[in-house]
Amino acid sequence: QVNFVVCQLFALLAAVWFRTYLHSSKTSPFIRHVVATLLGLYLALFCFGWYALHFVIQSGISYYIMIIIGVENMHKYCFVFALGYLTVCQITRVYIFDYGQYSADFSGPMMIITQKITSLAFEIHDGMFRKNEDLTPSQRCLAVRRMPSLLEYLSYNCNFMGILAGPLCSYKDYITFIEGRSYQLQQSEANGKEDTKYEQTDPSPNIAVAQKLLICGLSLLFHMTITKTLPVEYNIDDNFRATASWPVRFFYLYVSLMAARPKYYFAWTLADAINNAAGFGFRGYDKNGVTRWDLISNLRIQQIEFSTSFKMFLDNWNVQTALWLKRVCYERATFSPTIQTFILSAIWHGVYPGYYLTFLTGVLMTLAARAIRNNIRHYFVESPAVKLCYDIITWMATQVAISYTVVPFVLLSVKPSFTFYSSCYFCLHIASILVLLVFPLKRTQKGSKKHESIQPVWSTKLEEESLLQKNSFSTTNNSFSQKQEITCRYQALKQ
Repeated sequence: QVNFVVCQLFALLAAVWFRTYLHSSKTSPFIRHVVATLLGLYLALFCFGWYALHFVIQSGISYYIMIIIGVENMHKYCFVFALGYLTVCQITRVYIFDYGQYSADFSGPMMIITQKITSLAFEIHDGMFRKNEDLTPSQRCLAVRRMPSLLEYLSYNCNFMGILAGPLCSYKDYITFIEGRSYQLQQSEANGKEDTKYEQTDPSPNIAVAQKLLICGLSLLFHMTITKTLPVEYNIDDNFRATASWPVRFFYLYVSLMAARPKYYFAWTLADAINNAAGFGFRGYDKNGVTRWDLISNLRIQQIEFSTSFKMFLDNWNVQTALWLKRVCYERATFSPTIQTFILSAIWHGVYPGYYLTFLTGVLMTLAARAIRNNIRHYFVESPAVKLCYDIITWMATQVAISYTVVPFVLLSVKPSFTFYSSCYFCLHIASILVLLVFPLKRTQKGSKKHESIQPVWSTKLEEESLLQKNSFSTTNNSFSQKQEITCRYQALKQ
C-alpha cells in the first residue's frame, strides 16, 4: 500500500512534467508514447518487482493474437486469453504464493489491462469487420478503423497515468490525447443546431486536480480515522449478534459498509487526478462555460451516497468498469444479459468465493428492484410530496440492500459470509425471491432510449451527468474527418 501511494504521487508529479515539457504542441506522438510507456513500466517494476513482467506478457501475447487471428475472430480469442491469463494469475497469487501472508496484489493492474485488451479487441472488430449499419451509435463512435502499432498498443495498456489504478479509457480517447487532437462540442441555446469550435490552447486542469486532491485527502483522513473503528467484521461478532436489536444491526451494517468506501474514493480519485494533471480527461465545457474534467472519472460520490435504486448505485460506482461490462457483455449477450454481466464481473474481480456470493446476490437484488420499480413506481411520481417520501424510502432500502449484498465482497471467505447471511435469516434473499414471484418482470430492451435510473428529487443533475459520461467520445480515427466524428458524438449524445 505504501508502494502504491508513493508510485501514484510520483506519477502525479510526472504527469505535471509530461504536460509541461512533453506537450503535444512541443513533442511528437512517438516521443509521448515512448515516455508514457517507459515511465509506466518503471512504476510497475518498482511497485511489483518481477511480477510486472505479467503486464508485458499479457499485452504482448494479446497483440500477437490480434495480428495472426485477424479481425473476424480476434475479439473472441483476445477475450478468452486475457480473462484466462488474469484468472490464472489471481489463482496463483491467492492460493499458491500468498500462504495467508501479504503478497503484492499485481493482479490489480492486470484487471485494468484486461479491460483495455478486451475492449480494444471488440472496437477493432467493430471498426474493421462489422458493417457500419450493424453497430449501435456508441459502437460506431468507439470503433477503431486501423490496427494500432505495437508501441501504441503498449502505451495504451501500460502508460504511467493508468497502469496502477486505471481508470479504463477508450483507445480513441487515449490516442486523441497523445496526438493532441481535441475539440469542443457546444449546442446553441434554443435552435438545437450544433456549433463546433476547435481549441487553440488546452484549458488548464489545475483547479480540477486541486479539487480531486482535496477529495483524496478527506477520503484518506476518513479511512485512517473512522474506518478502523467501524470494521465490517463486527457484523458477525457473536456478542453483537446476540445482544443488538435488528434496527441497530442494520444501522451498523450501513455505516460500516459506508465507512469502507473512502479507500476506493481515494484510489480512484487520485488516479483521475493524475490523468487530468497530464492533460487527459477533458470533456468540454458545461452550459456555464466551466471546464469538465470527468471524461474518465470512475465514480460520482454524491450519486453513490444518495442512490435511490440498486441500478443507480451501480451506474455511479466504478463507472468505467460498468461501461466495459456493458460494451463487451451486456450489449452483445444473446440471452440473460444481466446474469451474464454479473458472472463476467465476478470472474474479472477474482477467485475469492465472497465475490461470487456478492454477485449472485446482486443478480437477485437487481431483478427484484427492477420488478418493484416497473410495477409500483408510477403510483408515487405525480405529487412532489409523495415523490419525496418515495425517494427517502427507496434511498433507505437501497443503502441497506447494497450493504447486505457486498458484505461477502469484503469478508472474502465462504464461512464468515454465510455466518452473516444466516444471522439475518437470508431475509433479503427471501424477500427478493418473493418479489420476483409476485410482480411480473418486464423484459428490458437493450439500447433503449429510456434511462432506467430516474433521478431523485434532490439530485436534479444526475440524468444529465450520467448521459454525458456514458456518451463522451473523441475524434481519433485517421480514416474519418473530424467533422464526421463530431457528428457521430453529437448524435450519440442526443440519444
